[in-house]
Amino acid sequence: MIGAAHDLWNPQCTSSSNLNRLLPIPFNGINGISAARDSVVVDFPLFHPIADGCSGLAKVFSPAMNRFSPLRPSGRLHAKMWFISFFSLLTVCFMPLLWRMVHSGVSQPLGLLSDGTLGLLLLLFLTHISRWLRIVAILPWAIFQLVAFELMAAMQRLPNWSDLQYLKDLKFLDNSMAGFSPTSPLLTGLLLTTVLLSLLPPIKLHPLPPIRTLTFVVMLATGYGMLSSHSAHQGVLERYSPLHWLITDALIHRFIPATSPQTIPPPTGLTALDLNGRPLLTAGKAKNVLVVVLEGIPGLYYPEIARTMGVTSDKQEMPLFAASTDDAMLVPDFAVHSHQTIRGLYAMLCGDYSKLSWSTPKAFELQHNQSRAQDCLPAQLAAQGWSTHFLQGANLGFMGKDRVMPMIGFQEVHGNEWFTEPNPFPFEWGTVDSVFFHGAWQYIVGLQAQQQPWMLTLLTVGTHQPYAVSDEVADHYPSKKAAAVAQLDQALAPFIAQLRREGVLEDTLVIITSDESHGANLGRWVSSWGLAVILAPEHLPRIKHGGHGLVDMTASVLDYFGLQPPSTLSGRSVFRDYDAPREMISYTASEKRYHTSENVLYVCSDDGLCRMGKASSILGSYALQPLPRKENARRHDYLTSFSSTLDKSLSAPQGNRRLKFASGELRPLPETMTSEWADNLIGAQYLDFPKNSQVHVSIKVKAIDASRNGIALKLLFKQSDTPVNEIASPQFPILYTGEEHRVEFTFDNPHPRQSFSFHLVGEGKDSIIQLDEFDVAVDEETIENT
Repeated sequence: MIGAAHDLWNPQCTSSSNLNRLLPIPFNGINGISAARDSVVVDFPLFHPIADGCSGLAKVFSPAMNRFSPLRPSGRLHAKMWFISFFSLLTVCFMPLLWRMVHSGVSQPLGLLSDGTLGLLLLLFLTHISRWLRIVAILPWAIFQLVAFELMAAMQRLPNWSDLQYLKDLKFLDNSMAGFSPTSPLLTGLLLTTVLLSLLPPIKLHPLPPIRTLTFVVMLATGYGMLSSHSAHQGVLERYSPLHWLITDALIHRFIPATSPQTIPPPTGLTALDLNGRPLLTAGKAKNVLVVVLEGIPGLYYPEIARTMGVTSDKQEMPLFAASTDDAMLVPDFAVHSHQTIRGLYAMLCGDYSKLSWSTPKAFELQHNQSRAQDCLPAQLAAQGWSTHFLQGANLGFMGKDRVMPMIGFQEVHGNEWFTEPNPFPFEWGTVDSVFFHGAWQYIVGLQAQQQPWMLTLLTVGTHQPYAVSDEVADHYPSKKAAAVAQLDQALAPFIAQLRREGVLEDTLVIITSDESHGANLGRWVSSWGLAVILAPEHLPRIKHGGHGLVDMTASVLDYFGLQPPSTLSGRSVFRDYDAPREMISYTASEKRYHTSENVLYVCSDDGLCRMGKASSILGSYALQPLPRKENARRHDYLTSFSSTLDKSLSAPQGNRRLKFASGELRPLPETMTSEWADNLIGAQYLDFPKNSQVHVSIKVKAIDASRNGIALKLLFKQSDTPVNEIASPQFPILYTGEEHRVEFTFDNPHPRQSFSFHLVGEGKDSIIQLDEFDVAVDEETIENT
């Protein structure tokens, strides 16, 4: 008996009259069919038009498929199990394709081809290995698809090479999966169920001839390449399956040596300080400034901002926040420039673009440029008599905010250790939003009691994955992300009402913004859409037209108070109207977006494809067209080159770099370490070490308070967030009260290291250490010269 798959590849299936034999499903003794030669034939008229096209593939694979021999069902139960197993296997392999078709139809042909090709290759592999090997292979595939779907739902991007490394870190996975609930229970249930069902009786398939297999792969790759030029107007999400993009990103960023871009000055409009617009007010009446930074919130969630930008608001909204700010000035066309909180904070507080790449954040590079650090907003206000304060809900140590914030002028810097009210439920990353805003109000009460004007920057953490929301509350929302945003809305609105009720708004400029955007299904551009809502004592227009971004915040606040911004700043003031369009740039969701002063938008993805078109803003959905091959290469090189120049605006000269991450800070220790991220005691993350460089690390710690069992410290290394084990470093001894210890070691970098992080973690009940020193000295080209 020849099964369904044989007839699918039979050369005789080349006419629609023979398509009735396309899927004959053999059953023995099922529903009264007793003869072995009998079968149930399923006719699919929908496929008749494509019947004449199957001959080519059939000729390639017919000899191999003639050897396809699924185990002959010998009884009713066996036949049913075979049927369920085989079609479950089909479903598992092609679930990404089916899911894309359900949601997007055939509007994403490259994505469908990518999904289908990988699904077919997986199917061919799975059906000729043993049942136990099939289990080993199919479970990682299913888990990867689910993780990719959750990432797309949360951040509107596909997994990249760096994300894959998280799979090796059990601590990170444990934190990220804490309280996990799937965004789509239907997809999760279907995929996991079909995985289990597909592991019923095995289906054997002899290996395809290598030459024919290679021919088929080349045919598919050629077809994808030919279609690419016609689908370049679509982005990465529409053109790639998750696994395909992961492989592509790995080749681009990991395995293919990068060429050094040319040094091209960025367009003047990007870097200029422009205060030539018409003022919206003569002089600001406020004496204080409050900056409220909401983790990952796009402007899309504010209904009136969404309508002004010409889009229908997402399913997720913040109506309470909107109602509490019905007299605020809204800046709908407001861009964030990158992912990661430390980068967003740098852009808004220092008036400079964060890096348009994943290399060492500029906030760390300020150590080599102290004069530029003094041009940041907190330092500028402190020099004019303001008291400056920074308060966040997370641990200060991660991403070095305990070092960066004082360096740019904050006189008081506090993290989750400042809050005394306990969380109502466990949250790995810090203080939940309701508790955070209760504490923030008490902090403001203390500031108001002073005679000195003040600046306070608040940073929430509750809308950071895995989201600060209890399981009971999450059950009432489509996802934990939606629930966390709703919880933020319910915490923020009463806070604003209290500011209003207690008269704080009468003498305080309030800017409510976001550090980055976690995106939305509306489009990839939402990952570059930030939030800007401004409350001031004086009357301001409801809608501030024109494009703005995080880079404008420092110049805007100084302009409001009538202070002259330093010439090193970039940007425009949101308190001025401008007639001319402006230049703007961002790097989010694996795409660089560059808007010119001629209202032309260029979007170049990491795989090198660019598209362009007329656009009034860097934000929004526009009919962008792919560029001809030569123009695509020229535009991509130009954008890459001046972006690289922007990234190097604070870089130290080649030779030696010395990064200091500690100078006597006190760090309380957890009794038991739960997270290498949340419990990290030092902020030395995402550093770059060039090829042939040598790194010398010097650490000095002192035990201030230690329990009877002492303090246990451990230093971990990660690159792209995956553990690095080849670096040898001395171990810390158990420390008791009053004891000091120094650790020094050196390691070479024969190959460049990017996104390299130090994680200093420790345990000790009721214990405190003092970090006297954590220095990282980088000597470039040391290996080559010795």
